[in-house]
Amino acid sequence: MKQIYYLLTFLAGGVMLLSSCSRGGDRGEVTGVAQRSFRAEVPYGMVYIPAGSFLMGQTDQDVTFAQIAQTKQVTVNAFFMDETEITNSKYRQFVNWVRDSIAITNYLHDDKYYIKPAKGAKAANGKKYINWNYVKHYPLSFNASKKGNAAHAAKLQGMYYQGDDRVFDKNELDVRLLKYNYALFKLRDASDYKNDKTKKRSDFIYRDTVPVYPDTLVWLSDFSYAANEPMVESYFSHPAYRNYPVVGVTWRQARAFTVWRTRYNEAYKESRGLPPRARYELPTEAEFEYAARGGRVGTDYPWGGPYIKNAKGCLMANFKPGRGNYADDGGAYTVNVRSYFPNDYGLYNMAGNVAEWTASAFDESASTFVHDLAPSFDYEAKPGDPPVLKRKVVRGGSWKDVGYFLQNSTRTYEYQDTAKSYIGFRCVTHYLGRDIKDKH
Repeated sequence: MKQIYYLLTFLAGGVMLLSSCSRGGDRGEVTGVAQRSFRAEVPYGMVYIPAGSFLMGQTDQDVTFAQIAQTKQVTVNAFFMDETEITNSKYRQFVNWVRDSIAITNYLHDDKYYIKPAKGAKAANGKKYINWNYVKHYPLSFNASKKGNAAHAAKLQGMYYQGDDRVFDKNELDVRLLKYNYALFKLRDASDYKNDKTKKRSDFIYRDTVPVYPDTLVWLSDFSYAANEPMVESYFSHPAYRNYPVVGVTWRQARAFTVWRTRYNEAYKESRGLPPRARYELPTEAEFEYAARGGRVGTDYPWGGPYIKNAKGCLMANFKPGRGNYADDGGAYTVNVRSYFPNDYGLYNMAGNVAEWTASAFDESASTFVHDLAPSFDYEAKPGDPPVLKRKVVRGGSWKDVGYFLQNSTRTYEYQDTAKSYIGFRCVTHYLGRDIKDKH
């Protein structure tokens, strides 16, 4: 009997040993959860901005005597930033995605545009998800004149202007229908109320519905007695302007784009089992100024300075030279996003062309109370808040601004629900780690 007992004990020990080896041979030690290796990559169309500290604030005379850009040394973590402003073409991809989502969901009701559940499986919660790979290979047709598209286009008639809103009985997309619904988890609010037992998780979820089509009428509403009708009719829609910066977008529309861009990228990563990237966001005010300086210390402009012309007398950005000679710098309005030389980080038009939305709320004294590590002042304005709480920081100066607004340190603002012909945006996504050169 003892021999049998020892034999069983020996066999059990062998099984345990084999089991241990099968788990990677950790010998009972804590070795961490097995995870897929991560290799940092620079997102398409972006450049890497290394972490560092800089003197944020005024470096030249404050011609407006506003005294709202006090100098302060701050530190910024590493991040990626779009090398150019978001173009009409990139923003149109967002608009078309919203358009196709609405067309498939509300008008076509065709199962071939949805992901088919595995055989014998049921869709989770009864929901259906659009198969964007199918849409990519078989784009929706809004043109009934093409062969075989009559029945397809007939279902989409409800997306066009109706009745007296039609001009010459043309089929024109009713852009008022193009709205994007999204939700965001507000981490700052969750942190502020983490010890409040009366709060639920849903209290910290922000939901918004945003009309996504740009306000093309800004080319007229921004200027009195200016013949800008061709810009209204063509700037966002004509391929001649596809690589020009999108304008006529509010701060809320710009943020909605960052949410959509995050989800668009996450869907691709998840489908291939890849680790997600940090979410896309608008840059904070500090990140924008740090990136604009390009690693230079105490300079006035992204290219250095202190002059706005180079040694050959050429203007270095698209703005309003002199007393209104708009075309002297090469463009009467906006120009291609890759015009002029990039700064030392490889970023184009961090001054001029279009001013840019940031994630930061505007407060005249923000520099005195924000932290010196990754500083930013944020405020989620509610619909009933007074206008003063709906101001967002705008940086970089634009094609219609004088040279002062091109300075790295110049601060100004616009209201978050306001669209302008001279304000666009670009995105950032934070680098996950200390430095891109480190091994993970």
